[in-house]
Amino acid sequence: MAANMYRVGDYVFIENSSSNPYLIRRIEELNKTASGNVEAKVVCFYRRRDISHSLIQLADKHAQDLEEEKESPSEADLTDKQEHQLRHRELFLSRQYESLPATHIRGKCSVALLNETEAVLSYLDKEDMFFYSLVYDPTQKTLLADKGEIRVGPRFQADVPDILQEGDSDERDQSKLEEKLWDPDCPLSSKQIDQFLVVARAVGTFARALDCSSSVRQPSLHASAAAASRDITLFHAMDTLHRHGYDLSSALSVLVPSGGPVLCRDEMEEWSASEAAMFEEALEKYGKDFNDIRQDFLPWKSLTSIIEYYYMWKTTDRYVQQKRLKAAEAESKLKQVYIPTYNKPNPNQISVTNGKMATVNGAGPGAYHAAGGGRACESCYSTQSAQWYSWGPPNMQCRLCVSCWMYWKKYGGLKMPSRAEGPEEKTPPSPVPNEPRSRGHGPRQSSHMVPVRNSGSPKSSTKTKQAFLLQATRLTKLARHMCRDIIRLRRAARRPFVPINCGAIKAACKSSFNS
Repeated sequence: MAANMYRVGDYVFIENSSSNPYLIRRIEELNKTASGNVEAKVVCFYRRRDISHSLIQLADKHAQDLEEEKESPSEADLTDKQEHQLRHRELFLSRQYESLPATHIRGKCSVALLNETEAVLSYLDKEDMFFYSLVYDPTQKTLLADKGEIRVGPRFQADVPDILQEGDSDERDQSKLEEKLWDPDCPLSSKQIDQFLVVARAVGTFARALDCSSSVRQPSLHASAAAASRDITLFHAMDTLHRHGYDLSSALSVLVPSGGPVLCRDEMEEWSASEAAMFEEALEKYGKDFNDIRQDFLPWKSLTSIIEYYYMWKTTDRYVQQKRLKAAEAESKLKQVYIPTYNKPNPNQISVTNGKMATVNGAGPGAYHAAGGGRACESCYSTQSAQWYSWGPPNMQCRLCVSCWMYWKKYGGLKMPSRAEGPEEKTPPSPVPNEPRSRGHGPRQSSHMVPVRNSGSPKSSTKTKQAFLLQATRLTKLARHMCRDIIRLRRAARRPFVPINCGAIKAACKSSFNS
């Protein structure tokens, strides 16, 4: 029951094709449609086979750079098979969302952000376990490092100096290390400091009344007083008091110079209403990804300004109101859904009829048995399996055993490395001795069309040979018989690159015709 219960946040396998590997997605929402069906809004993950070769090279270079930065490399002792299967566990996160029927879910899996401190080999020991470290943009066709990376590792460790022994002097320049902004042992009492802060708030309120832009943004006296009571005004007042040696008269004269009262405004006052609306829209789309918010919505704002505004915005009634609305929406949405186990037969499943192999994918009864009934599994070369599945183009007549078929569906590749990836690939088994050998040209050509396995795509790496017909003229046919001493067919067949003197053959033929 728990295995078939899917909740928001689960990583799942989704089937969109009976022959292609599963899609890997993360459930973000579960919504019930008007027809009563359940749809899942999911985040897309991509496999290596889904992105271009140039981006795969960038991903490999990124992984190599991370491996070189480690103090103890973890991939040095990987075998070719482990390295091959490890590529099937790597995914690429995207910011793309899509809605799919919940009935397409075929099971759960686990996806984790790759940590520098853990060995990637540990993912091979866990079933249905994947990892990612890069973010793929399907529209821009780019790869970026995930900004949610946990900063663990030697690159993020602080250099702790040795402890000073008793009596040792600290030779460091303290002015370069820190700056003193407030002295808690100042000569002023707490009451005097509070009175000075009240005066600073009053000055801030009066300054907003004189400023035209502030009076438009804060039309009421209460709103102006509330804006003047924020931290920016108090920080300025305490900094002024500290810079003037905690002399109240000198600090008061700085608060109200000859040009008018000092106005201190923070990001909440600097931003316009349209900018605030754009920020809320961007926050709904990107979350707390402030770099993307600045790039796509607010390029004229600095990153510091956006971050400061965000934490001030979280203290407003607007944030509380939106949080309540989201909570109400979340209550109305589905929290979980039960999907029964999918047990319908796969169209690629090979059935047995009257003791002979037959396919269900369009090859026709008996065709599979004649072309590849005794052929081994394309992945593990096993010749025995409780069930077989056709794999690849129908004209190639390839098949996989049950274990390799499930591996293909879940991980998007074959268990063993292919010839295209290295010379260490083991050769396929020899033909079955009991299989009759035909001396005709047709079967001889079909033996050359056996596909070479690749590392994840059912498409064959060899192309089907096109049949052609050489139509000879009547004169050519007669010349074979009349000019045998000149052509010497057997000798010409043994030396295919030596040209035949066609002019002499034509002359001999014409002289024979004239005589």
